[in-house]
Amino acid sequence: MIQPALRLDQAPPVSVPFRFFLGAPPFLVLAAALLAWRGPEALAWRLAPAALALTHLFTLGFMSMVMLGALLQLLPVLAGAPLARPRAVATLVHAALVLGTLALAGGFAFGAAPLFKAAAALLATAFAVFLGAAGASLWRSRVRSQTVRALKLALVALAAAAALGVALASRWGWGIALPSAFAGLHPAWALLGWAGLLALGVAYQVVPMFQLTPAYPRALARAGAATVFGLLILWSGASWLGGVQWLADLCALALACAYVAFGAVTIVLQRRRRRRQADVTLACWRLGMASLIAANALWALRIAAPAALPERADVLIGLLALVGFAGSIITGMLYKIAPFLAWFHLQAAGGARAPNTSEILGVAAQRLQFRTHVAALALLVAAWAWPATLVYPAALALAASGVLLEANLLRVLRAFARARGELQAEAARAP
Repeated sequence: MIQPALRLDQAPPVSVPFRFFLGAPPFLVLAAALLAWRGPEALAWRLAPAALALTHLFTLGFMSMVMLGALLQLLPVLAGAPLARPRAVATLVHAALVLGTLALAGGFAFGAAPLFKAAAALLATAFAVFLGAAGASLWRSRVRSQTVRALKLALVALAAAAALGVALASRWGWGIALPSAFAGLHPAWALLGWAGLLALGVAYQVVPMFQLTPAYPRALARAGAATVFGLLILWSGASWLGGVQWLADLCALALACAYVAFGAVTIVLQRRRRRRQADVTLACWRLGMASLIAANALWALRIAAPAALPERADVLIGLLALVGFAGSIITGMLYKIAPFLAWFHLQAAGGARAPNTSEILGVAAQRLQFRTHVAALALLVAAWAWPATLVYPAALALAASGVLLEANLLRVLRAFARARGELQAEAARAP
């Protein structure tokens, strides 16, 4: 299961990623509370203040929280270049990201300019520190794998998304005039660039490793991330210049097709896996890939035939992309990464009899949370069509999913602390 290219000796302390992992599920509960507070308004229009607050609680508070924490762990392991002062970096980035996300969501929810100003400063700090540390680590790496190349492009996309997002927050805080294209470029670089490219890069490594599938086709692994990145640049240029809408639409359709192809190839590889017994991570990835395909198919239809879908369909596309695709994959990866990190650090501490990953977190707890996540996604999609009736059950299911995910991560941490305590006690008794 551990590939020779991985440099596990370079891994940072377990506290570095776990503070991000444990900090993410509470934002699902906050998002659910906001959804219950604002009700149907939050699903009426993607640019409604309640919708923007909900979106950023999920994208910054949940998605980016886990993604940054995972990268602080994975970059030294995958790229073989350790981060300088990982504890200090993690502490600063985590605190600034939590406070910045809360300030930004509050700014949208209450229309308060001071909160937007605070959010701009805090989030700029969080992403500047992370990008500086992670970028220095990644660009020092001598590893030339497809995963490392994709991760480099993902970090560039994150820098673009963060810069655009901070600029937009500054506009709401200080009234700074910005080009109208910024409003469309920010979500594109955040979702299609940062989140999408990270998913591509991680999938190249972890899908064959954890799910025992064949490797991704060489053409997709070599050109997939670069193609997406190039199309994003071309689409951004066409959107910025204006007057070439046909080119922007063509690039958007090509991006949608690229992600549909990635999702379809991943599902095919999963059907050819060597281990036939399914687990929760596999189910999460399958749901994530199905949601990715559905979201991009709907997006392509919105571009090619705008009259075929109402403008409100953008909210449905967002739910599928965020909760269905990103939320499912992140949940599945947490159920592999968190127990594995606990086991690995116990082994490194000399625990020859350390509990295995299935003992650290049982399957039943994972399945219960996954089913709740599926229910939340289904209810959110249905609430898009019948908001007055289903938005409150959807909020309840989303909150339950977040609570159960947090409980499972705490189980991992408790199992790790208990086993480490036993190791320390054995060491103290040894002559």
